[in-house]
Amino acid sequence: MTEAPSSSSGPLSWDDLAYLPVSDPSFSVQSELVRQARDHNWCARTPYGLAVLRYDEVNRLIKDRRLRQGSWAWPAHNGVTGRFADWWGGWLLNMEGEDHARLRRLLNPAFSPKMLTELSPRFIALAHELIDAFSETGQCEYVSQFAEPYAARVVAMLLGIPQEEWPIIAEVSATIGLSLGVTFQQELPRIEAALDRLFEYCDEIIADRSATPRDDFATTLVQAQRDGERLSHVELRNSMALLVFGGFDTTRNQLAMAMKTFAAHPQQWALLAERPELGKAAVEEVMRLNPTVTWVTREAIADFEFQGLSIPGGTTIHLLSESAGTDPAAFENPAFDITVEGRKPHFGFGGGAHHCLGHFVARMDMSVGLAILAERLPGLSIGPGAEWMPLSGNTGAHRLPLRFTPTPVRSPVG
Repeated sequence: MTEAPSSSSGPLSWDDLAYLPVSDPSFSVQSELVRQARDHNWCARTPYGLAVLRYDEVNRLIKDRRLRQGSWAWPAHNGVTGRFADWWGGWLLNMEGEDHARLRRLLNPAFSPKMLTELSPRFIALAHELIDAFSETGQCEYVSQFAEPYAARVVAMLLGIPQEEWPIIAEVSATIGLSLGVTFQQELPRIEAALDRLFEYCDEIIADRSATPRDDFATTLVQAQRDGERLSHVELRNSMALLVFGGFDTTRNQLAMAMKTFAAHPQQWALLAERPELGKAAVEEVMRLNPTVTWVTREAIADFEFQGLSIPGGTTIHLLSESAGTDPAAFENPAFDITVEGRKPHFGFGGGAHHCLGHFVARMDMSVGLAILAERLPGLSIGPGAEWMPLSGNTGAHRLPLRFTPTPVRSPVG
């Protein structure tokens, strides 16, 4: 394993750090500029605060109780109040302390691996159904024909929303996603209308499962309780709405990043087709090398010192999951390889107190989907006209034409 380049001993000045222009639309977390900054020191300056670049420091700070979730004040920074801001503040992701711990305790049983394993056959059938629509043509527009309907219909399965309404789930989630961009305030009327529609879905599900419980994920959420505590209606609705929005957006984008990764590593794609049991490893490797969440944001609660650097309270700290996942000091051979065992865990699902509660869902549906895609889309390549989001923040593809060797449908239609 390569030793990390030595940082300056003693106190570290912000002026000693490299500068990364992360607010520039052309900035890439995979750029040589980032690699040079990582070689220079464990962190770098940015227009927002600090970027942490090496695995060991990211691993320590992501669990550090002197930091809180960094996105909590985003609506206020944009002058946004009202029902959207109230929903944002009620996210499990944006809570801290006992409120966060209580809500997580109550929600956790619904995300048990056992319950989700029972959904695996439905994920398999869904993947084959979607691929059957284009497998014989040797080409597809992957985002609209697979990634979006797959992600949206998995969410529909979890919550009991009618499968045919997946385009509404996708549209509502995409509109709410505008809240993460620079046009947040201007788009607020559209965003709040989409949130209202999403709340209607959630209220209908809560009412149905309260009146007629079933042996399913949604009922487990509705009935969540521990030690006599229960979720309030608002907490339950907020959590369901976040599951729809977050579950769709991140899965769709991560599936696109997987195709980008495998298209650049055709031997790995062929290997996954031969050995579908490597689907789980494929998800971990893709998320280590090409995560859709390229950094995790934290905020310093008060002044503190770390690795010789004085960090003022209120400082925004971006923990670069991509840079940490490719750190040569932490990975003897950081190249993409789904057969390598014993890798250090990546940070694509965050970490510490705010580790993604839905990671079991994402890992399962993506591992199933990738193994089937590899089997049925041999000779994978990216066609002309791909449209990618900036390679920073949360990334993915707007449009992704794929080319592959045509294969027959799984079974005759009709």
